[in-house]
Amino acid sequence: MYEKLVNYLVNEKDVDPAVITPDATFEDLGLDSLDVVEMAVELEEELGVELEVEDQNITTFGEFVAFAESKAN
Repeated sequence: MYEKLVNYLVNEKDVDPAVITPDATFEDLGLDSLDVVEMAVELEEELGVELEVEDQNITTFGEFVAFAESKAN
């Protein structure tokens, strides 16, 4: 899941892979709340699960990955 999301950020959002770490905030990655929702929607479609990120207090990339993994299982 981590690598899948790193690839998404690099390929779809032009994020420098060097700045993508579990502790990186979305602001560190140059993402706003709409970017995070778009990433969640893309993942929802791919995995066939519902990720209600708006209802979560997710502030880092690592938290997003952990949340996505918990819903994918």
